[in-house]
Amino acid sequence: MGFAKRIEQLPPYLFAEISRKIAEKRAQGADIITFAVGDPDMPTPSHIIDALAEAARDPANHRYPESAGMPELRRAIAVWYERRFGLSFDPDKEVLALIGSKEGIAHVPLCFIDPGDVALVPDPSYPVYSVATMFAGGECHFLPLREENDFLPDFAGVPAEVTERAKMLWLNYPNNPTGAVAGLAFFEEAVAFAKRYDIAVCHDGPYSEVAFEGYRPVSFLQAAGARDVGIEFHSLSKTYNMTGWRVGMAVGNARMIDALRRVKSNLDSGIPQAIQRMAIAALTGPQECVAEHNAVYQRRRDRVVEALRSLGLRVQTPKASLYVWARVPEGFTSASFAERLLDELAVVVTPGSGYGRQGEGYVRLSLTVPDERLEEGLRRLAGWKR
Repeated sequence: MGFAKRIEQLPPYLFAEISRKIAEKRAQGADIITFAVGDPDMPTPSHIIDALAEAARDPANHRYPESAGMPELRRAIAVWYERRFGLSFDPDKEVLALIGSKEGIAHVPLCFIDPGDVALVPDPSYPVYSVATMFAGGECHFLPLREENDFLPDFAGVPAEVTERAKMLWLNYPNNPTGAVAGLAFFEEAVAFAKRYDIAVCHDGPYSEVAFEGYRPVSFLQAAGARDVGIEFHSLSKTYNMTGWRVGMAVGNARMIDALRRVKSNLDSGIPQAIQRMAIAALTGPQECVAEHNAVYQRRRDRVVEALRSLGLRVQTPKASLYVWARVPEGFTSASFAERLLDELAVVVTPGSGYGRQGEGYVRLSLTVPDERLEEGLRRLAGWKR
């Protein structure tokens, strides 16, 4: 049988390949410690689980959900955004519930990209931005994120022939994989660029609540004029340790939200209603758990940064996100260094090259490792010899 060309062009998903290598090593009897995937190890808070258990017993929640999300959930999202960022959204026109933000990120290029159109994609970045563009028939123009520019793209460097064809711009701060952050001045620059060339901006902001030492990341939509050109994706996954429950949202420009809603309504049936009820409990209930989780991540961040620096790796201490981005030692590529750690120490880190060409020379370590395993992993790293 013949397969579509897009399947032939599709690279292996980064974490699927990492999982395959881990399984292979474990089958050989290795005790693997992985810093690879940003999946919170702490459980979903109990009051949120209690809401799910109660909702699951209600037969009203056993039927097909609405694709756009229950009105009560969309209102809770709007209230959360107003409390956190001071932004007001119409829950019926400017808020959309998602089956995890990844679902919306994968679908949104279908709203803007026709064959031959261009999406401006950061490099390095979350692989779904570029894969989703390919699925929509578009092309990617990659915007280098360089350490010397604080891992922010240089809009002035985009060629004129690219801006003429560009329909979308992806941004992501706090950033995965680099851990970099951006302020309102940068977002206002992005808005001006998007207005100049009539480009839709999609900001992916799932790490805004994972921040340290009093730092409070801003929303892209707080920038003047941002709602004229953009939407923001967010998620309950990292804020409330809910990766397995698949709850996310998109908010912002009403026309963009409507376009994504129309795509979704033709492709999925929405979040199960019992899970929507638990999401409402997360957004409207006690918030002390967020600070408690961040205190754990901050302690782990400090330990990881200290350990990597003791090995001679160059690393900046991130203000936010779940990741530490480290320059590999001289003489190694991202992949060869990661392979060396796996083969010799049974420690998994993610090669930066998996996030794009500009990620070469770096590795990413996640902070979502239980404390005992994290300490064992750092002990192994401390004994590594070149």
